[in-house]
Amino acid sequence: MNINRTKMSLIDYIEMNPRETIAKGCIAKKIGMDKLQPFCRDILEYELAEFNGGSKFRNGDTIMARITPCLENGKTAMVTILDENEVGFGSTEYIVFRAKKGWTIPNFVYYLVCSSVVREPAIKSMVGSSGRQRVQTDIVANLEINFPSLDKQTRISSILKSLDDKIALNNKINNNLVA
Repeated sequence: MNINRTKMSLIDYIEMNPRETIAKGCIAKKIGMDKLQPFCRDILEYELAEFNGGSKFRNGDTIMARITPCLENGKTAMVTILDENEVGFGSTEYIVFRAKKGWTIPNFVYYLVCSSVVREPAIKSMVGSSGRQRVQTDIVANLEINFPSLDKQTRISSILKSLDDKIALNNKINNNLVA
C-alpha cells in the first residue's frame, strides 16, 4: 500500500493510545516514568507489578511523557523489552504511538515523535495548572505532516537507528556491561 503521500494528520498514519488489555491484578512488566532516560531510545529497566491501570503498550510502540517537565526533559522511548505478544504498562502520563501497517514503520514513528515536528507543538499545547501541565493529545493527533514513503521511512530511520545503536553500545562499554 505504498501510494503517493500528501500532508495528512498524524493520526492518519500513526495509532495513538491503541487499545490493549491486561486483566486487573495481573502481574506484568511496568515501565514507570522514572525508568525513562532523557533523550534515550532504550528502556534499560522495568519492574514486575500488579496492573491496576495505566497506559498499555507492546514492543515497537513509542511512549512519550505528556506531563511537564518530563516531556520537556525528553522522556520518550521505544518499547523493546517485552516478550512476543506481551503487553506491558506504565504511567497514565504517557501517550502511546504505534505504527500503522502499510503506512508507517515503528523506528520512523519513534524518530518522528522525538523530532521537533512533534515535540514543539506538543510542548506548546500544554495546559493545566503550573507544574502539572499536560499535552493536549488532540493537537498532536491532528498535526499536519508530510509523511514520506515506507522506503524513505526505512532509509531515514536506519541511519538514525545505527547512531542510537552505537550510543547504546558505547554506554554499555562505559558502564562495563559488555562481557
